[in-house]
Amino acid sequence: MDALAKLGLIAEAMALEPDGDMKPLPAAGGLPACDSAVNPSAPRSHKMDLPVFHAVMPGGKSIALLKTLQTSACERDCYYCPFRAGRDSRRTTLSPDEMAQAFINLNRAGTVEGLFLSSAIAGGGMRTQDRIIATAEILRHKLGFKGYLHLKIMPGAEYAQVERAMQLANRVSVNLEAPNTARLAKLAPHKVFMEELLSPLKWIDAIRSTHSAEQAWNGRWSASVTQFVVGGGEESDLELLTTSSYLIHQLKLGRVYYSRFKPVEDTPLANRSATNPWREHRLFQASFLLRDYGFDAGELPFLKEGNLPLDTDPKLAWAKNNLFDTPVELNRADYQQLLRVPGIGPLTARRIIDIRQRSPLKQLDDLKRLGVVSGRAAPYILLQGRHFPSQMALW
Repeated sequence: MDALAKLGLIAEAMALEPDGDMKPLPAAGGLPACDSAVNPSAPRSHKMDLPVFHAVMPGGKSIALLKTLQTSACERDCYYCPFRAGRDSRRTTLSPDEMAQAFINLNRAGTVEGLFLSSAIAGGGMRTQDRIIATAEILRHKLGFKGYLHLKIMPGAEYAQVERAMQLANRVSVNLEAPNTARLAKLAPHKVFMEELLSPLKWIDAIRSTHSAEQAWNGRWSASVTQFVVGGGEESDLELLTTSSYLIHQLKLGRVYYSRFKPVEDTPLANRSATNPWREHRLFQASFLLRDYGFDAGELPFLKEGNLPLDTDPKLAWAKNNLFDTPVELNRADYQQLLRVPGIGPLTARRIIDIRQRSPLKQLDDLKRLGVVSGRAAPYILLQGRHFPSQMALW
């Protein structure tokens, strides 16, 4: 079996591994996109397609990203995973040379621009990590690849392996999968939350803080991200976002991803219902409030059971509870106060502060010209003491 056929076999579950804002990429260079990465129940004929995705990177650039595994043969028995040990599925492995050459051929053909390289665990986490690192070293130092490279850190990887991965990659990631030890046991009974998963994220932060960036790829240490499986471990949004807040503020993760649980045939959780996609969406919105808007997890509008409301976004729900009776005067509010107002983001908050130094804001049209979603903001603001309750009809 050639390398492209092997990549096609791996394609089925790669949508579980996010990077940037992911969408399936239309056919490019004669190679079809991976329908089965979006729909695991697609006909078998689609499952030989390549896992090539459109990814919007943190700087806003869009690239074609090959997301794949070094091997799909796994010795772990995670309850939700299509590659779990003992499940009846076809397995395949690419050697470091094989993987690197397959990718560089696709790259030089213009089919893909970057690589997201993960793996199932075969022969232990350290041995698996060595194969991922070897692939990256071949790409960087033998084949001269200078583009985007995201490397997964395996459970059980050692400190030196994490450091080496960070010297080669633009981004590294460790999938926590669950927010704490108890919830992880419901998803992946043989993974150890603190030692195998959280510790490498702490090492990543320590390396960035204490080691010279001259050692890093292109003189910049790798960004770091993680992912949770939402709903598989019966966790609450409060648990997820409390852990997310720690990761963002203490370990400086660039982003936290939330992938809703979807049952996979012939796994222990096959009969569990899929998680509502709105729950995943609300968690993403809430995590941006933690990362970019100055919110603490405890401020978010959780319901009694510890989950976010599904029928409204968390910033708007917070504003209804906290700003409706005490609207914000936009001509005097500081940056953090402006960020709490629905319809105002970091960019428009800075615009408001800049423009009001020259002339006070008087009308909703003044806000519209700055990019504010004035219909959302109106019930929660004052402009020179004037309130706009009639605008509630717009919302």
